[in-house]
Parts: sequence; structure tokens; C-alpha cells
Amino acid sequence: MSSLIPRTRSMFPGLTEWLDAAWPFAEHNLVRIEESAEGGKYTVRAELPGFDPEKNIHVMAEGGLLTISAQREGKTEEKGRSEFHYGSFRRTVSLPAGADTEKITANYRDGILEVTVPYRETKPGKHVEIEIGKK
Repeated sequence: MSSLIPRTRSMFPGLTEWLDAAWPFAEHNLVRIEESAEGGKYTVRAELPGFDPEKNIHVMAEGGLLTISAQREGKTEEKGRSEFHYGSFRRTVSLPAGADTEKITANYRDGILEVTVPYRETKPGKHVEIEIGKK
């Protein structure tokens, strides 16, 4: 049985790139993240390989949101094909209630940015019993 992929690529050479591109009106994030909240620490890890953390990565906490943005500039070279993504990348996540934005830390190692935000764990709301028939 022959593979359909090589034939499809030869018939429609730009099809796979088009399918990988961002769809209109859809969220297409090139920065992949992991989130966790445990023991009073909210942690966001973002895949940002090849970025210079001192020049091209920015972390901002404001209005209950944490935004990680980065910029990758491409070199001007004559190439036949490139699948590298250049330009601005941004991810925004909501911070947990009680987040202490004054004590945020960020660490970049091996292409992974890790942002840690301490927060006060909130107690669950109090259940109120309803009394029936009393005035």
C-alpha cells in the first residue's frame, strides 16, 4: 500500500504549511506552556528555545494576568524553505486569587522559562444553613 502523504505534497506543496498556520479567529499559540498550582505557588513553564532571556523575553503581571512575551528576529538569508517561526509571541494566563505579584520570580534554563508566583490559598466559603419557619 502506498503512502498518501508524498503524493499529496507533490499535488499541493503548500498544504501542510497552510494547515500548520494560524486559523482566522482562532487562538494559535506558538509558545507552549504548562501551569500548576501547589503549596501556595503558581508556576508557569513556557517553551522558549533559542531566545535570549535578557533581550527578547518579557514577563509582566498586571490586573490579575500574567503575560509572557518574546520576540524572535530572523536573519536575512536566501533560503528555499524555512519552517522557523519569527516575530512576536505572547501568552497570557489568569493569576490565582491572592497572587502576590511583588514576589514573582522567573528563571530561564535550557530553553524553558519558569515563572513562579506565590499566592495565599483562600479558604472555601462558609456554608450557611437555612432555617425554615422561624421569624
